[in-house]
Amino acid sequence: MKGNKLGWILLSLILSVLLAGCGTSDSEGADEGDSGGDTYTVATDNNFVPFEFLDEDTGEMEGFDMDLIRAIADEAGFEVDIEAMKFDGVVTGMQSAKYDIGIAGMTITEERKENIDFSDPYYDAGLMLAVQSDNTEIESEDDLAGKTVATRSGTTSETYLQDNHPDAEVETFPGIVEAYMDLQAGRVDAVMYDVPNVQYYVANDAEGELKTVGDILQGEQYGIAFPKDSDLVEDVNEALATLIDNGTYDDIYEEWFGERKYDTESSE
Repeated sequence: MKGNKLGWILLSLILSVLLAGCGTSDSEGADEGDSGGDTYTVATDNNFVPFEFLDEDTGEMEGFDMDLIRAIADEAGFEVDIEAMKFDGVVTGMQSAKYDIGIAGMTITEERKENIDFSDPYYDAGLMLAVQSDNTEIESEDDLAGKTVATRSGTTSETYLQDNHPDAEVETFPGIVEAYMDLQAGRVDAVMYDVPNVQYYVANDAEGELKTVGDILQGEQYGIAFPKDSDLVEDVNEALATLIDNGTYDDIYEEWFGERKYDTESSE
């Protein structure tokens, strides 16, 4: 009888140790899972220099938008999974709630706001014309009648051309680089697109064959996009405001555009 009691005591002690060990392991696993925060899928354009583009050396998406959304995620306490696609896919992905966040140099428009939500504006932009360097016929948008003007499909530049220049022939491309290449080859007379991208391409990739002409057209603002009624809008707006206040936004802006927009210094 005493032997049986001793056996039960030993068995109980062994079970207690095993259960305590299992409990410690589960607790540690739960802490590790919680520490990462939520992960949200971010849809972005596959080639909109200098806002988002693939770095072929690293295989990572880089650019102003990419640095900004990663900084916002760090500030707001969540993770991001970047998915690159054509611009049209970003817009439709927001409308269908396929993705959680969209950042792609997307202009805030009243039409888009009917179907998706936007953050506070994070970049002031507009439209600009590019022509061949030796072109003397097109000096502004007033000279577009009868000309073939290329742009990217599904963008505000396409809408602007259709609304304001019915006498011009508008040719659209799925990617803006194809439009620039057709301009360089003389197959179109001009390209109209977002100011920073036009300026970047002319300065870095056109090999002196293109120039910008005329004024900046239709002042625009970019916003971060979300499916309608997303709970993330407020968190992202708060994080964006913090990054502007503490100078992190200006650090990112200066890296890509060579100047500080708000002239604030980073707190780091």
